Amino acid sequence: MDQGEISLSEREFSRIKNRVYRVAGISLSDAKRTLVISRLSKIVRSLGLASFDAYVDYLEHGGSAADGQDFVNALTTNLTRFYREDHHFEHLRSYVGGLIASKPRSTRLRIWSAGCSTGQEPYTIGLDLLAAFPELKRWDFKILATDIDTAVIAKAAGGIYPENELSGLSAERARPFQRLGNGTIKVPEAVRELVSFKPLNLIGPWPMKGPFDAIFCRNVAIYFDKPTQGEVFGRFNALLAPEGFLYIGHSENLGSGGDGFRLVGKTIYQSKLQLNKREAA
Repeated sequence: MDQGEISLSEREFSRIKNRVYRVAGISLSDAKRTLVISRLSKIVRSLGLASFDAYVDYLEHGGSAADGQDFVNALTTNLTRFYREDHHFEHLRSYVGGLIASKPRSTRLRIWSAGCSTGQEPYTIGLDLLAAFPELKRWDFKILATDIDTAVIAKAAGGIYPENELSGLSAERARPFQRLGNGTIKVPEAVRELVSFKPLNLIGPWPMKGPFDAIFCRNVAIYFDKPTQGEVFGRFNALLAPEGFLYIGHSENLGSGGDGFRLVGKTIYQSKLQLNKREAA
């Protein structure tokens, strides 16, 4: 065992699983035991505690809100890149192009990136749509980007990334990024201004009222159990605009939350609930 790691009993592992499920909706499998040890041992040591039992006791009977957030941050996984699952952005371009053509007097566009991690997804949305439709600069166009992990939100807001993030992108897609000369790149200001980064727990209260023309929640629901997935997808449905779309991860499906949606493309769903409301109006 690594010198900085602490042994984890079955009882302690169960307590940690129960807590992260209760506070964040994350369902940890038994296969995540090693991950829990490696990610939490350093925090336990830094607090001067001798065991994971003592750590959970501390969180539940005296730890600060920041301590609780550190616990959640440590157990979330953040893996993303620019233009990940490109077919989603191709569909979004087609959808927004239709909105521009059919509703020239309605110049409001709202998109939500839920579980945005370090920000590549919402920035890709802004980069792609502004490149395709420069007229959106004159629209009331905003992108909300949320994540439960406050550390990745802080990083995302700066819009600075290692230059190797551009590997695999075409020259056209890589061109807008500012080269800072120290091995890093920066998202252009016109795109950064579109995106508002906010911390949000998807199983907690949602202060936003919508409606959103599109919601991206990709590779997030895989960390929830089926009942939690159904609840979250149902809440997304209620916030979509009548012709809006939900984009999920390539290995995900809506499960019990899919009754209110119809599948229109690979991991692309449209709200039947909102369409029915529009048709009944």
